[in-house]
Amino acid sequence: MSAIDIRRLHDIDGIHEAARVLDEVWGEQGTMPANILRALEHAGNYVVGLFDGADLIGASAAFFAEPAARSMHSHITGILPGHQGRGLGRQLKEHQRAWAVKRGVDHITWTFDPLVARNAFFNLTTLGARATEYLVDHYGAMADAVNRGDESDRLLVTWALAEPPTSIPPDAETVAVVAVPDDIEVLRRIDPAAAAAWRRRLRDALREHLASGHRIGGFDRRGYLIVR
Repeated sequence: MSAIDIRRLHDIDGIHEAARVLDEVWGEQGTMPANILRALEHAGNYVVGLFDGADLIGASAAFFAEPAARSMHSHITGILPGHQGRGLGRQLKEHQRAWAVKRGVDHITWTFDPLVARNAFFNLTTLGARATEYLVDHYGAMADAVNRGDESDRLLVTWALAEPPTSIPPDAETVAVVAVPDDIEVLRRIDPAAAAAWRRRLRDALREHLASGHRIGGFDRRGYLIVR
């Protein structure tokens, strides 16, 4: 894991630089406008930059949920392409966890595209968060370079900060496995129709299992592990 500095962004120049970095990651202007980041930060929410020396290479923003829930929702995190794959996602999540616990937060939630296998593995296996809800076309049509041309289905996950991470269920407890493509991002570029078909299959399968009372118990190289 590469060591970086994660610091609160409290000056307007840093806020604007973070907005620019997020635009570069998503390939779209206005991904997370500077005025929204500024408002979130000023209200006491989690708005940080990831620094490699003096260079801002990523940013993350999260906001508090309703007080009774003692929860925080992590809305966006982006790291510039040249710095991805260095273990920075894990380092950022541990920083976010410590920040939240210090403020009496019990849970952090966030969403991710359930077709992206590496994100499913990171969220459900590496961090041990729990998938709690399947959200169909959650954001509607999105124009950024990452999501353009696809429906914005998302899995909502909950990370219980005071509990041990969930573990991969044994085969004896796994009632089904729901596969995902190895690399949906490449597939979207070379065969959009096949990528859209994967979206529909995964949506139908996971929603059917969740509606029947099953839950997503984890993720491994085979796909989503469904348990009772």
